[in-house]
Amino acid sequence: MKKERSKFVCQNCGYESPGWLGKCPECGTWNSFVEEIVRLKDEKTQRPKTGWTHPTSIQDVPESAEKRIGTQIGEFDRVLGGGVVPGSVVLVGGNPGMGKSTLLLQAGGNLATEGRKVLYVSGEESLQQIKMRADRISVRSPNLYLLTEINVDAIADLLDTEKPDLVIVDSVQTMMTSLIDGLPGNVSQVRYCGQILTQKAKEQGIPVFLIGHVTKDGSIAGPRVLEHLVDGLLLFEGDEQHQYRILRSVKNRFGSTNEVGIFEMTEHGMVEIRNPSEHLLSQRNDSASGTAVTVSLEGMRPLMVEVQALVTPTSYGIPQRTATGFDQKRLSLLLAVLEKRLGLKMGTQDVFVNAAGGMKLTEPAVDLAVAAAVVSSYRDRPIQTKTAVIGEIGLTGEVRGVSQLERRIAETVRMGFERCIVPKANARSVAKTESISVQGAATLREAVDLVVGKS
Repeated sequence: MKKERSKFVCQNCGYESPGWLGKCPECGTWNSFVEEIVRLKDEKTQRPKTGWTHPTSIQDVPESAEKRIGTQIGEFDRVLGGGVVPGSVVLVGGNPGMGKSTLLLQAGGNLATEGRKVLYVSGEESLQQIKMRADRISVRSPNLYLLTEINVDAIADLLDTEKPDLVIVDSVQTMMTSLIDGLPGNVSQVRYCGQILTQKAKEQGIPVFLIGHVTKDGSIAGPRVLEHLVDGLLLFEGDEQHQYRILRSVKNRFGSTNEVGIFEMTEHGMVEIRNPSEHLLSQRNDSASGTAVTVSLEGMRPLMVEVQALVTPTSYGIPQRTATGFDQKRLSLLLAVLEKRLGLKMGTQDVFVNAAGGMKLTEPAVDLAVAAAVVSSYRDRPIQTKTAVIGEIGLTGEVRGVSQLERRIAETVRMGFERCIVPKANARSVAKTESISVQGAATLREAVDLVVGKS
């Protein structure tokens, strides 16, 4: 005889408690506990009656060549590691309006044009709404099949009969099963639906893309076990004020992580940017002060990004420190180093730093460019045109070496830059070339003198 009991589950992290709690002790979220009913099976049915499974020697496992499926979207295939792997499950997340559904519908439409059977399952939109988006991005292949369904068990049965070549589920938080009590989107429902879809993908070798909602802090909504189940996790970055969308690979069992693809949101869908550096620098004003160009390494791809800074006398008692696309705590650290080592009076200045194009700069190799842009705005002296600045700044004012410098310099040469300021420790190992002048700086003062000029 089956028994029932209740438990309270945090909808943010999946923490379970026998009673209701106001604040989750695991993630610290308030009012996130929801009561869920758990059906307990009889003790006799707990242990399976089938025979025990046997392990297999690694030498007995047959070798299989990894066959990838190209989506005809170069930036998307790049982030995936070269294309779609059969049997893989990829979770795509991002804020509303980033273009998740549009990009996957375009990829599905391209595969359907090649003769593959693609199933697009939506739990949020009607067939007419999906058809309107498909017409807008010119997806009209008869091999693309649409389904509006939220019952994951019915979807799993359909996969057994239809056997599509690709499945897109929009979104996994809207899926549910009648076997578990609770509304779609709670922890138990999302966990079960993710497990069922992953199991079907592995059994039949069908690649599955799951579209996931994100919380206000940018993480995937639902339990973290969903991120561990899937083979890949892709996140869209950007905001509605910028036309560029950055697709970043956070987890990938079939390729490298931290790869990025850059897209432009247009009225005809997502358009891939084949030369991101050119687009990110296309609107740069070379003659203005407070702007510097650096090379940020995103995965294995070097991207040239413009860093802008504005330094003005403060009108309030406490100076403002604002950073967009750059860590604000890192900015405060750099300003402290500038004041200590260069004698700049930053305590009476408001400082605003922005990474142009909606980019997010996270690696320390962009420190020197941020400092150069701040000094350029502070002294109102523009940096020499066709100059790139690369380097990490330490607390004692030294310019520390960075990784993959040869790859970064090659990108500056490709973009037609004439001079590159790099850490002195790296400059010794860089091969000399006539196409660009590479100058090394051991300290922040030396780098500033090279870029902005002596005070």
